[in-house]
Amino acid sequence: MGKILVTGGTGFIGSHACVSLINAGYSVVVVDNLCNSKVEALARIQLITGKQVRFYQADLRDEESIRQIFIDNKIDAVMHFAGLKAVGESVEKPLQYYENNIGGTVSLLRVMAKQKCHTIIFSSSATVYGCQNPVPYQEEMPVSATNPYGYTKVMIEQILRDVCKSDPRFSAVALRYFNPIGAHESGLLGENPNGIPNNLVPYIAQVASGKLDHVNIYGNDYNTPDGTGVRDYIHVMDLADGHTAALAYGMEHSGFTAVNLGTGTGSSVLEVIRAYEKACGRTIPIEITKRRAGDIAASYADAAKAKELLGWQAVSGLEKMCADSWRFTVQNPNGME
Repeated sequence: MGKILVTGGTGFIGSHACVSLINAGYSVVVVDNLCNSKVEALARIQLITGKQVRFYQADLRDEESIRQIFIDNKIDAVMHFAGLKAVGESVEKPLQYYENNIGGTVSLLRVMAKQKCHTIIFSSSATVYGCQNPVPYQEEMPVSATNPYGYTKVMIEQILRDVCKSDPRFSAVALRYFNPIGAHESGLLGENPNGIPNNLVPYIAQVASGKLDHVNIYGNDYNTPDGTGVRDYIHVMDLADGHTAALAYGMEHSGFTAVNLGTGTGSSVLEVIRAYEKACGRTIPIEITKRRAGDIAASYADAAKAKELLGWQAVSGLEKMCADSWRFTVQNPNGME
């Protein structure tokens, strides 16, 4: 089936993608600098799949180390998740984000070219749709961003386009995903943020488990059914399977392709909280505060292209996403240690 290098493979989405790849018959090699993840994820992947994953602790900007990984393993394709991802932090530390996310990708692409590896699946984001496009977001809409993190995704997509133009053998699929939540249904793998979570569902989980006392809802006066922000939440294993489908497509087609991975429907913050209350069997205290700068009312995908090109669509609903998240939270009260 081929040997796949997964960059950032101990992170939330990367680790679930490793499970999907192994289940599909691929051999997986992981490189991660562990700046925002734990090596324990690899043991969990092995427990779930019964297969050992070869792991290298390295930074993508260390080209010599990355080159050696390619030489030692004869890599057929790359699934690229590695990158810093906190929007607020990117505003405070823009240079760190540009150097890490863009610099790491450029180094990786240089090594791939030298080692004649021509297929990359890139972890992009719906953030590239900016705040001017109407929903649902379609892949041919113009891209922009509202923060440095978003601009790293916009720029990397452009770099991949340019590399594909310069080399007709090259294939790059940029997967623009929406709001991944949930966990592997075994409860062994899930979202394991360091410190206080930036994302809604891990934050709700910590309130549900008593670590935090309430969920802040930033604005309830949006033009949405209940006034709270609407987002397209997707189960992380659906997302992982979308990457595996994109890999099969990328290995057969050259050129640059952008594809949304979402459910195609939005859920409000209050709907997510209600679904989580059902999953955990307790009330989640909330506090309404003012809107955050840069937040938009609604964001959800037009998911038709993924179905047409990749033969993929999301199957899990919000209730399963929340139930799986809660199972992981209960089984891992201190995260993946």
